[in-house]
Amino acid sequence: MHVTHLSLADFRSYARVEVPLDPGVSVFVGANGQGKTNLVEAVGYLASLGSHRVASDAPLVRMGAERAVIRAAVTQGERQQLVELELNPGRANRARVNRSSQVRPRDVLGIVRTVLFAPEDLALVKGDPGERRRFLDELITARSPRMAGVRSDYERVLKQRNTLLKSAAMARRHGGRSMDMSTLDVWDQHLAQVGAELLAQRLDLIATLQPMTDKAYEQLAPGGGPVLLEYRSSVGEGVGVGQSREELYGRLIAALADARKQEIERGVTLVGPHRDDLVLKLGQLPAKGYASHGESWSYALSLRLASYDLLRSEGNEPVLVLDDVFAELDARRRERLAELVAPGEQVLVTAAVDDDVPGVLAGARYVVSGGEVARV
Repeated sequence: MHVTHLSLADFRSYARVEVPLDPGVSVFVGANGQGKTNLVEAVGYLASLGSHRVASDAPLVRMGAERAVIRAAVTQGERQQLVELELNPGRANRARVNRSSQVRPRDVLGIVRTVLFAPEDLALVKGDPGERRRFLDELITARSPRMAGVRSDYERVLKQRNTLLKSAAMARRHGGRSMDMSTLDVWDQHLAQVGAELLAQRLDLIATLQPMTDKAYEQLAPGGGPVLLEYRSSVGEGVGVGQSREELYGRLIAALADARKQEIERGVTLVGPHRDDLVLKLGQLPAKGYASHGESWSYALSLRLASYDLLRSEGNEPVLVLDDVFAELDARRRERLAELVAPGEQVLVTAAVDDDVPGVLAGARYVVSGGEVARV
């Protein structure tokens, strides 16, 4: 799969830009602030309905504009599709496929798939659990776009349940009438049902990703491993691969019951996939707090390389995006990473200086400056 044309209107710094793209390597070179990352951010948004740089859509719309449009022509084998997203901050976004078919934004998931390497990836190792949960869930959705609906359902149920818990906590503090617990029981069932599906998908993903991550780390840092991916559930110990969704549902229901008194006191849901973590170990020690800066970078890159290998093995090779990542790496890791990704069907690279890009990544070169993109 590869993108053959990218069109942006009022997206970030671009009033309008048209970028024809070829398979293979394309390198976008430009000084900081010229808009090269905006281009690959737009491609990534089509794949995930989110940005790797900001949490909301508002910063993606050019100042003074009401909306932004991302449009891409995509080729997969003999099939060609045109996918379009209209970003409307404060209102519902809109999506179209092949110009005439208006669909829900999440229905475009799977048309474009990407694996993105960026300086922000270091947070996968050094950041808080939310970064690692997001990594898992975005990869789950890339594998199975229907999981976007499951994630949305979980967030909706969690929000409703937290509202009830907050009301119960306030009533208790102010000596008011106690809440009807049967209402909370219903939301417990909803949370456990959707949460069990999300939890099962995460556990399956980690089991599949483990050997691929270990292999990638060995390629980047020979002799530096092994690495271990360990899921830490808020439900407690004993949650692992192979458990049925019914078993996971039962574990969640029991854990919610055990935590209810504390949850009412605090007014927030303390059990569920939103409270879990992916513990990354290097040898016997957690990478967070123990790994050196170089080891942390190798670990983060290994997770991305493993993601790419996984998606490619499942029949739809993603677009590889390397956003200003080479400037962050030492010469050895830079060369190793370039050699590993160079054979990709489509590789999009951004760099402030052309010399930062290893020679093995030969291909099309674009200069990005002043809101314009020119092929050289």
